[in-house]
Order: sequence, then C-alpha cells, then structure tokens
Amino acid sequence: MPPSPVWLIRHGESTANAGLMTRNASASPLTARGREQAERTAAKVVTRPDLLIVSPMQRAIETAAPIVARWPDVPQETWPIQEFTYLSHAKVHGLNVAGRRPMASAYWQRENPDYVDGDDAESFTHFARRLQAFHERLLQQTGFVVVVGHGQFFHAYKTALARGLEVSPQWMREFRRADLVTPLSNGEILVVEPAGIVLA
Repeated sequence: MPPSPVWLIRHGESTANAGLMTRNASASPLTARGREQAERTAAKVVTRPDLLIVSPMQRAIETAAPIVARWPDVPQETWPIQEFTYLSHAKVHGLNVAGRRPMASAYWQRENPDYVDGDDAESFTHFARRLQAFHERLLQQTGFVVVVGHGQFFHAYKTALARGLEVSPQWMREFRRADLVTPLSNGEILVVEPAGIVLA
C-alpha cells in the first residue's frame, strides 16, 4: 500500500455518463449535476493536499477545478491515469451509452488481454501497465495525495491492491463482473489506507 494518505476521487457526472450523444467520450464535459458533485467533493478536502494528481481527460480536469480554487498553491501534476479506452473512438463516434453497449459487451466477452479495437484504443495489457506505473509512482509520494480520475481505473486499482494484478482472461472477467455490480459513483471518494481502500 502507498505509505502516504491517498484519496482517489472519481470525476463528476459527464455528458457521456448522462447518456447524451458524444463525439468523443474522452472529451465529454461535466453536466450541471457533475459540477455540483465536484463542488461537494472539493468541500470535503478540508486539509491542504501536498500533491494533486489529475487525469488528462476533460471531465477529471473540471472536477479538480474546485479543489484547485480552494487550494491554489497545491502542486498539481497530470498523470496518465485516463479511463480505459478499450473501444475505438472512430467506431463509437456519435453514439450514446446504449449505442456503445453491444460493442462493450463484445469486447469483454473476448477475454483477450492483448486485443486492440483500433489504432485509437488500448489493450487490457497496456491498461494493466498503466495501473502498475501509477502504483509505483504513488509509492514514491509523501504527504497527503489527492487523485482525480476515473471509476474504472480506480476500481481496477482497488482490485489489484486486494488480490494482485494479473494480465489474464480470468482477471479481466472477474474485474468486469465486479465493476458492473459495484461501480464507483460520480464524485465518490476512495481512501487508501494501510489495511485497504474504504469509502470516504
């Protein structure tokens, strides 16, 4: 486990989460509800963080903005902790959540860690490497660290801390099942403690 206190914050509701059409899911902004969630989350950060880590995706940047406004002198870094982009943007262009669902189901049913859906997508193997790199960098931090990112990434990280990270069809299957049954809510905070991860 990371030696320092770490808060993992999922971004607020985005237009893609709300089921609206999107040209690029990675660039979907927050909805009005998402902005309210971001404000409520920032209000819970009552101690000045020693480091704020933010995903490069728009919805994470917008969620972090109220935290930055509250603690403007906090060092901020952008890490490659973006959402798992397993579907090609070119294939899902203009689709909402319902339209993307059959493609998502087909991807997970393959249970192939090395499958890549297109030039603008990543394999599960690559996603696992990003998770491992995130963990290794986090172990090097000191003080109170706040990370603003994505539900699937944080859920995978939580699973990896609990049972290890194995690039295998079985790990993919079990992770996907858990992610569907107990997804992180928008604006939810996971606190990384020595004994594990708990909800704030």
